[in-house]
Amino acid sequence: MTRFLIIDDHPLFREALHSAVELAYPDVETMDAVDFTSALEILRDERNFDLVLLDLKIPGVQGFEGLLQLRSHYPRVPVVVVSGHEDARVISEALSYGASGFIPKSVRKQELTTAIQRVMDGEIYVPAFYAPPSSTDGDAARKEMIGRLSTLTPQQLRVLQMLREGLLNKQIAFELNVGETTIKAHVSEILRKLNVYSRTQVVIEVSKLDVADLSVFSSDRR
Repeated sequence: MTRFLIIDDHPLFREALHSAVELAYPDVETMDAVDFTSALEILRDERNFDLVLLDLKIPGVQGFEGLLQLRSHYPRVPVVVVSGHEDARVISEALSYGASGFIPKSVRKQELTTAIQRVMDGEIYVPAFYAPPSSTDGDAARKEMIGRLSTLTPQQLRVLQMLREGLLNKQIAFELNVGETTIKAHVSEILRKLNVYSRTQVVIEVSKLDVADLSVFSSDRR
């Protein structure tokens, strides 16, 4: 049996998603989550989903944090973002974070059904109007991130490097010979300065930079 998880706190749109899904898969089994905490509980207890439909604006997470967590913890489950945002940069970023498609909430039910079918067939769905941002947009984002990195203190750069290596707060605290509370404060400040929502997003964003870009931010800087 085909099984979908719908993560959306808007009852009318959840109903629209159910209708679109059932049109393509009459025998489908769907489960709903109205916040991200509930979604994680469902995924923990009911692992065998064929597709997750995720609203970006869901209680419990901000921005792309929910998508990042799903891709990190459940990498084999396709996740389609369903959102009221239609900006090309938002779509491009969702795809770069591992979304299997991006469906605007403005589409008609038949197109919603078609989008779901295409993803289930192994395609990456994007709306017809979508055009990838130009390379100049990517250059601007790269320069912005480099500028944000330049605001980090030497200690914050050391913590960032250890985050990239996958170390936990307590491991970083041991390496730097400081308290874990201090490391938590550094991580919070790094997230704020880099304008990201989670440790995972920090690693992804920084990994987009070239080695040459990062070389000027040596963790040994004084």
